[in-house]
Amino acid sequence: MEQAVHIAAVTRAYLVWIPLLPLLGFLFNGIGWLVLREKLPRTVVNWVACLTVAGSFLFSVQGFLDLTALPVGSYLHQQVFDWIVVADLSAPFGLVMDRLSAVMCLVVTGVGGLIHLYSTGYMGHDHAFARYFAYLNLFTFAMLILVMGANILLMFVGWEGVGLCSYLLIGFWYEEEEKAIAGQKAFIVNRIGDFGFLIGIFTLFLFTGQLDFYGMRVWMADPTNAEFLTKGTLLGVSIATFIGIALFVGATGKSAQLPLYVWLPDAMAGPTPVSALIHAATMVTAGVYMIGRMSFLYVLTPEALAIVAGVGIATAIFSATIGLTQNDIKKVLAYSTVSQLGYMFAAMGVGAFAAGIFHLTTHAFFKALLFLGAGSVIHGLSGEQDMRKMGGLSSKMPITYKTMLAAWLAIAGIFPFAGFVSKDEILWKAFSNSIHETTFNTVVYVVGLAAAGLTAIYMTRLMMMTFMTKSRMEHDVEHHAHESPSTMTLPLIILAVLSVVGGFLNWPKALGGSALFEHWLEPMWPAVHEAGAHAFSHALEYGLMALSVGIAATAIVVVFFLYRSHTDKIKALAEHMHLFYEASLNKYWVDEIYKTLIIEPLKLFSDKVLFRFVDVGIVDGAVNGVGSVTKVWAELWKRMQSGQVQTYAVYMVFGVLLVLCVHFGLW
Repeated sequence: MEQAVHIAAVTRAYLVWIPLLPLLGFLFNGIGWLVLREKLPRTVVNWVACLTVAGSFLFSVQGFLDLTALPVGSYLHQQVFDWIVVADLSAPFGLVMDRLSAVMCLVVTGVGGLIHLYSTGYMGHDHAFARYFAYLNLFTFAMLILVMGANILLMFVGWEGVGLCSYLLIGFWYEEEEKAIAGQKAFIVNRIGDFGFLIGIFTLFLFTGQLDFYGMRVWMADPTNAEFLTKGTLLGVSIATFIGIALFVGATGKSAQLPLYVWLPDAMAGPTPVSALIHAATMVTAGVYMIGRMSFLYVLTPEALAIVAGVGIATAIFSATIGLTQNDIKKVLAYSTVSQLGYMFAAMGVGAFAAGIFHLTTHAFFKALLFLGAGSVIHGLSGEQDMRKMGGLSSKMPITYKTMLAAWLAIAGIFPFAGFVSKDEILWKAFSNSIHETTFNTVVYVVGLAAAGLTAIYMTRLMMMTFMTKSRMEHDVEHHAHESPSTMTLPLIILAVLSVVGGFLNWPKALGGSALFEHWLEPMWPAVHEAGAHAFSHALEYGLMALSVGIAATAIVVVFFLYRSHTDKIKALAEHMHLFYEASLNKYWVDEIYKTLIIEPLKLFSDKVLFRFVDVGIVDGAVNGVGSVTKVWAELWKRMQSGQVQTYAVYMVFGVLLVLCVHFGLW
């Protein structure tokens, strides 16, 4: 049931500028690219792209400060214009900034702004730099519409917008076929998920008549309406469960969960800052945010929440096992992203909404840092991405190395880095919450703990192979290896600081903190039964924290010494676990399975049935048939009009005889 929180909207006219500024940046750089191409000054492009996002960040900060001064339950609102008004359907173009969207706006514009700054150095020599920054600004605009939209239709506009922009950015270097195909793959896989999302939206409106988020929240807080959604059935499940599952299908596509995760590793084909933007602050967080925004629906359906948690934790462990053996530095981080997103969904599925959003926030810090650090390495090594051809970079790229150390320890869950706080909060809530049966909670906790240990292993492997072992670089590459310019290292330093201190935003009460972040978001969630969380002593919580840190620390130490001085044992271990090693290295052949069982049969069906039979045979046949019949009749009439008087006389005689026969009944 809904918490007793007074909900009040406060109008603020500046909200529209938060998404509008990046849109203006897109229009300026986009039109400039179309008209001037490479003649558009790079300095102008850089300033416009970065300042528009910086302006959005400042307006977001202003919104955050305004919210802190308002009573609990208040939110900022601006109706820009009437958008859709048809009969009972009303969906104005309205923007909302409440405590949840304020967090998202700060993450999107803050981390996104640092990625824009980094890109000025990374993409400085690309001939299509103006097109790149236009797409980057458009991506930011779409994500801000997604998180600020006052209704679910406007969210869907942003939802589709980030999907379009991911296609444009992943396939940015479309001259290379592999990169163009990667962009298409991301676009198509997301369309599959979006089909489920649309079904959820339509069903939601059909049964509730609501599209506005706060309107839905108030409507579902009514016990009569809540009972209608939970007792009424649709296709064998409750209406609430059906809607929750349909919306979650959309989330599995956008946030790369099983079975629709396959687009995300291929997204590494785009420029590295794009990987940071997609995998840290924008597109992949959309599904997690949507679950949080619709929490008032999901608390009505424990079945849908169980599916969210189950899929999330399965994705976390599955992707972590793939990350263990990848050799492309960006592919390791890609599978790490899929795994960490699984953690977030597991949190949402056990009703720990604040913990999921907090992990989303800290993940934005350290994962953006890891991707940008990887980009710095690739930039310094003239495009090399294979970790087997790296090593010894700690001395050649000291800033990149030291900042990535912070991200490594954060994602591994080492005390007191940001990842320790957010990850342990998820594990604790999975263990202690009573929203599901104890056995289910235990499974989520144990699998989550195992995934955390694997995370420490593959991230330590990445750091060792890249920085801390002897150089395996080719002579020319090693000779030219260098640290990145300040425009690239400054964002690394800022993100490193956030990766270290970010956890203090939600320092747990068990360690003497006040859980500020959780307290800030508390009015956003309906009351979830968390009595179980209070039935355990702090001693048990300390013990579980120590266990997770101990597992991570042990993994780090073992991998460190193996790669430092016992590489022969690594090879022996790979040979001993040959089947697992090959399966993990080949990503369990999921792409090949999809191609064989789904893609090729669909292509065959499309060719033989839809194209040859339906399109060519029926559609074209009908059109061409009408034309052929008309042509035959025209030819007959043409021959009758021969221009010869004798022929016309014969026609007249036959006509007269026909009339006489009819008249005298001889016919």
